Amino acid sequence: MRRWWLVLAVALLLAGPALAGEPVVASGQADGATAAWTLMARTPDGWTADCCTYARAIGVDAVVYRGEWSGEPQRVMVLNAWPAKLPSLDAELAADRSGYLHRDPTGRALSLPIAHPSMHCAANVYEGSDRVDDMVVFCDPGKASGIRFSWSMTLAADDGQRRALLDELLAVVRSTVYRRGATQPTAARH
Repeated sequence: MRRWWLVLAVALLLAGPALAGEPVVASGQADGATAAWTLMARTPDGWTADCCTYARAIGVDAVVYRGEWSGEPQRVMVLNAWPAKLPSLDAELAADRSGYLHRDPTGRALSLPIAHPSMHCAANVYEGSDRVDDMVVFCDPGKASGIRFSWSMTLAADDGQRRALLDELLAVVRSTVYRRGATQPTAARH
């Protein structure tokens, strides 16, 4: 019995922060060979999910932010989805890393796997020469979906809440589920 509690405690620690906030829903219509899709996730408590106002204004599928929308990219979780064109998730990671290092040749990039309960995910972590860093987590819900997506967050290199913010981002990534077919998202509360 004691072992069961240990396994439960370890599982809870690995799960990251509890996601008690509102849902975030993003959908895309069928596009050629790609079927309509919906991505759903839970946000951390105190964060606001937006698919329809600020996200559309900046050309992404959804944003999740804490407090009031400032228009600044730092400390904002950004969801992007696109029809899969490259042959693999590794190819997506490599193309993104190559583009980043082309724009910032003195920046540094590190790739790492990200645990997800139902799909393959991996991240590129960028340390910019401008002291602004990015984590971009790419996920592949499977060949049949026809899409890939990413969650990303930009942070100042010296952000004192960096670890907690990245843990919250990873919790959102792990909570993201793919469903075939589009769902009409509800506008976020403002």
